[in-house]
Amino acid sequence: MASLKEVKNRIGSVKSTRQITSAMKMVASAKLHKAQGRIESMLPYQRKLNKILTNFLSTDSSFESPYTAVRPVTRLAIVVFSSNSSLCGAFNSNVTRMLERTLADYQKLDKENILIYPVGKKVEEAVKKMGYVPQGSYQTLADKPSYAEAFGLAEVLMKEFLEGKVDRVELIYHHFKSTGSQILTREEYLPIDLSKVTEDAAADADKGGAASRGYNNDYIVEPSVEAVITELLPKVLSQKIYTVLVDSNASEHAARMLAMQTATDNANELIQDLTKQYNKGRQQAITNELLDIIGGSFK
Repeated sequence: MASLKEVKNRIGSVKSTRQITSAMKMVASAKLHKAQGRIESMLPYQRKLNKILTNFLSTDSSFESPYTAVRPVTRLAIVVFSSNSSLCGAFNSNVTRMLERTLADYQKLDKENILIYPVGKKVEEAVKKMGYVPQGSYQTLADKPSYAEAFGLAEVLMKEFLEGKVDRVELIYHHFKSTGSQILTREEYLPIDLSKVTEDAAADADKGGAASRGYNNDYIVEPSVEAVITELLPKVLSQKIYTVLVDSNASEHAARMLAMQTATDNANELIQDLTKQYNKGRQQAITNELLDIIGGSFK
């Protein structure tokens, strides 16, 4: 059995740890609040952009774009989003496992035909351990989502696809649904599925209520519907990368906040157990001393 001094030292150690986890929880909560503000500020623009694109796609004009070209996959690009730091539960390990499953789906391709763009230090380290060469370092994006830098990454991906250097681009990230729910998501980025854009815009319209529906989209478009859509698609693709960045960033802070809350609760329980153990040991030591005194008085 541990001595009273050892138990007391352990109680002090756990209390120090509890202070750290409690402080980290408050910091993560503040960062989550800011991330949610970015999401709320971005959503109206994204919904309007998707709605404009959907309105044009709903016309009778047939439309083809190099961004929608479906080709046999001989070279693949994967953009994976993680955090730069740990202590956020299974957030990073789940992303790594999803990446491993994705790579298993394309095991027929050689390693040099799979390009991985890691956004975040943790997944960048995991990619190197898997034997792949990261296509650049985007650690700053994981901590501070920037539309300008997201646009730069989207430009690289679009250029690679247009030039035929990759035949498909996939994204792996956490979608922020709520503070207690972050959904690990894998989806196709390029070629762009215009029918999915239409479905997403319809879902956004349903969330927006009746005011978002019921308009007759009879537009006169110059120079042409095709020219406008061709101009809109790169903006939609760039906005998608930024949306995923903000989603992943908010999910990271929510996961860390929950992990630190769990750690703080566990520390409280451990302190209670150790305090009981300390009190029992102290009581037993006092009892033994009393017995020694009483036993000595009869000699």
